[in-house]
Amino acid sequence: MSDEARPDLPPAAQRALAEAAERRKAAEAAPKPPKELGGRDGPDPARYGDWEKKGIAIDF
Repeated sequence: MSDEARPDLPPAAQRALAEAAERRKAAEAAPKPPKELGGRDGPDPARYGDWEKKGIAIDF
């Protein structure tokens, strides 16, 4: 994808592409969150249902 204007697209699509490019720039410039110390390894347990650490099942 290039950053130059695409005259073959309607104005609404051109605005949407420009807004998306601005959001990408803002996301890249945002500071990264600090690494969690003592957190779980692997996928998020809330999303994948794996509530176990060191062989102990955690039920909340």
